[in-house]
Amino acid sequence: MTAYLIRRILLIIPTFIGITLMVFVITRFVPGGPIERMIAEAQQASVSKGGYSRMNESPLSETQLEQLKKYYGFDKPVIISYGEWLGNILVFDLGNSTRYYEPVWGLIKSKLPVSLFYGIMAMIITYSVCIPLGVLKAVRHKMNIDNITSILVFIGYAIPNYVVAIILLMIFSSWLDIFPLGGFTGNDFHELTLWGKGKDILYHAVLPLIAYMAGSFAVMTFMMKNSLLDYLASDFMRTAIAKGLSYREAVFRHAFRNSLIPLATHFGNNISLILTGSYLIEKIFNIDGIGLLGLESVIERDYPVVLGILVISSLLFMIGNILSDICVALVDPRVKFE
Repeated sequence: MTAYLIRRILLIIPTFIGITLMVFVITRFVPGGPIERMIAEAQQASVSKGGYSRMNESPLSETQLEQLKKYYGFDKPVIISYGEWLGNILVFDLGNSTRYYEPVWGLIKSKLPVSLFYGIMAMIITYSVCIPLGVLKAVRHKMNIDNITSILVFIGYAIPNYVVAIILLMIFSSWLDIFPLGGFTGNDFHELTLWGKGKDILYHAVLPLIAYMAGSFAVMTFMMKNSLLDYLASDFMRTAIAKGLSYREAVFRHAFRNSLIPLATHFGNNISLILTGSYLIEKIFNIDGIGLLGLESVIERDYPVVLGILVISSLLFMIGNILSDICVALVDPRVKFE
């Protein structure tokens, strides 16, 4: 197993280089970067002051453009610029934002607690509810409880999570006025006690968490149910019952552990979602997390922030895949790493 883990960890290096190189090259050729934005702002300022600006005519001189290209690293070939950027990444320097003019890591770190809270809470609730619900639906297959929960889960799966978020806001925030319209905390958060701060965070988190889990909840529930149904119909279950085990003991001793294998394979994919979250949910609920930061960075062509978030999310995704393999090995003793 040690040799396998070493190979997988070493495989992260070329995969990481391939992902970041592709995105880095795209950012160099997509129009609307920081220099183009400065030119547009200068043209707009010239017009607002009563000046005259011709179309396709830059208000900046050639010397100024060259200085800007040198400042942002656009004066060098793409491969050389990428090599310099990669060298900075190795010393944990993600660069500076071209929009906020602040270190990228500082911006990400300021949004990190919010995204981690929602990501970890969504994962804990999803696994703690979907696994028992999937077991219940498999054991009570085609009964009333299975049919009713299937309808509810399918409705949640069919509706996109951002539509669920809008519906929740309309019903519970606008019409019934039970939950707040958005935000991570209330306006008087800093005046509350420690217990009051915890309640305030949870109070604001109810609707966003429901919207977060709308799609993944259905997938995990039916994955658990279908996997368990396959094992309930297997020969070793009939053999275990024939040897004197009760149906309940046979389910939890033999079928349950094997049915966790598909969930274990998807565990790594959910690791990256803990950090990146859903930018649409954060936008709708006005949550200042990394997902919203990434969306705004793409719109504003803030490429250092985009690449910084890509570095963290891609590393989490690849590490998550390794954790998935380990989880599968723990659940299924037949799996051997050779």
